[in-house]
Amino acid sequence: MGSVQDNDIKPVGSYPPSGIDVLIVGTGLAGLTASIECVRKGHNVRILERHSDINTAGDIYFMGQSAIKFFRHWPELSKEYQIISMNNAWIETFKHDGERMIPPLKVSDRLRQTGMDPNTPPGAFQMRPLVYRMYLNEVQRQGIKIEFGQRVVDYFEDEARQKAGVVTDKGERFEADVVIAADGVGSKCQKLVGGQVRAMSSGRAMWRAAFPIHHLDKNPELKEFLKMGGQNKDEPVVRTWLGPGTYAMVLVRRETCVWLMNHDVTGSEEENWTHTVEADDVLQNMDKGLGSSTWDSKIKDLIKLTPSNTIINFELFWRNPQPSWTSPGSRVVVIGDAAHSFLPASGNGATQAIEDAVSLASCLQIGGKQNVPEAVRTHVRIRYIRCACAQKMGFSNAERLQHTDWEKVKVNPKLAQPQLPRWIWSHEPELYAYENYEKVAETIRQGIPFDQVDSVPPNYPPGYKYEPWNIVDMENEVQKATVNLGSGNWE
Repeated sequence: MGSVQDNDIKPVGSYPPSGIDVLIVGTGLAGLTASIECVRKGHNVRILERHSDINTAGDIYFMGQSAIKFFRHWPELSKEYQIISMNNAWIETFKHDGERMIPPLKVSDRLRQTGMDPNTPPGAFQMRPLVYRMYLNEVQRQGIKIEFGQRVVDYFEDEARQKAGVVTDKGERFEADVVIAADGVGSKCQKLVGGQVRAMSSGRAMWRAAFPIHHLDKNPELKEFLKMGGQNKDEPVVRTWLGPGTYAMVLVRRETCVWLMNHDVTGSEEENWTHTVEADDVLQNMDKGLGSSTWDSKIKDLIKLTPSNTIINFELFWRNPQPSWTSPGSRVVVIGDAAHSFLPASGNGATQAIEDAVSLASCLQIGGKQNVPEAVRTHVRIRYIRCACAQKMGFSNAERLQHTDWEKVKVNPKLAQPQLPRWIWSHEPELYAYENYEKVAETIRQGIPFDQVDSVPPNYPPGYKYEPWNIVDMENEVQKATVNLGSGNWE
């Protein structure tokens, strides 16, 4: 059994070798975090990646405080994170037609305005390419081996031999004591873990683009409008446009301009970070369904000057929440998007993927080599209801962004931004695992169903009682602006 205290710093070498061989499939945030945390916890790590290299392309995502608390154990990674972070960002909010609704405010002032402590922000937007390079630097420093060009087509486990493994498209087999499937919504392990074999299209997609800021020179008027914030005009600004059934975001920082827009599928989208469309495709489709109140001309001007082969039309897939995240013998486990897909509006996909990895590495260290299946099952029980609640909250946030009640926003500006409650950002996944592992494991030994556990402090909304839900019903509630999160305190 290991231990950890809040704010303890335990770098690599603090834990004895566990003897646990871990095979990780996928190099997204979940997979990369699992790799370094498993190394820190004393496990032996090997990674398989289907592509010939790690894709560091992309734009922005939100990283919550609960996802970065473990950085304190990684001095070099933590130092790099501080360098790339946008801690001095500004936020400005418009209706989709261009009417400014909330003037530009520093994030700290926006937090103060909504009753939150500006010294403890719930998280921050980060540039995906910079975060991936940061992680890759740490993976390389630790000498973690990544085998590229290994496309996994099947998962298996051998309970008699206490092993699990994968088969690649080349017929190669890889085995370990535990296999972590961090290969996204389309993971091939879904059949083995008892989930839906195929992910479902959400009917939604995201246009998203990131390009060097000098392209704004093509339109001086737009460049002036999108200028940076602060006294010296050198602080990043996040601007949001909220419309009926849609929203857009533009980030301008010193070297980069990023924009993204949520929309109904058009037929040209793919779930592929390298699939691009041209500006004309966006301009021809972006006003559909908006009637006479069309998109702000400034957004259209930004799309027009976006360089060719830059705009990604990324289709959004999802799965209904599924309590089964493991194979029958609990030696294969899904994490990140393979376990729980999130709406972009949730602001939680990256955060929960990282939390998963931290929790699993800790549970394996606590349980030890002789108790891998119990450690995996305990991790899943620790994580499932929390992630299901975070997923569900994404639909409430989608309602805020796509069906904004502007009269209420005038009174409470917080209603024009995603909900980021304390139970999400104040969580410490590593500490929670060490404090509650034995209690949770005991509920499994006693055969207590996961939704009837009352002996463990919740890491989800206080007072919440788990209720099964499905995506179709929640999406219907979004369209009707009647999202009901259920019991408990979700604030």
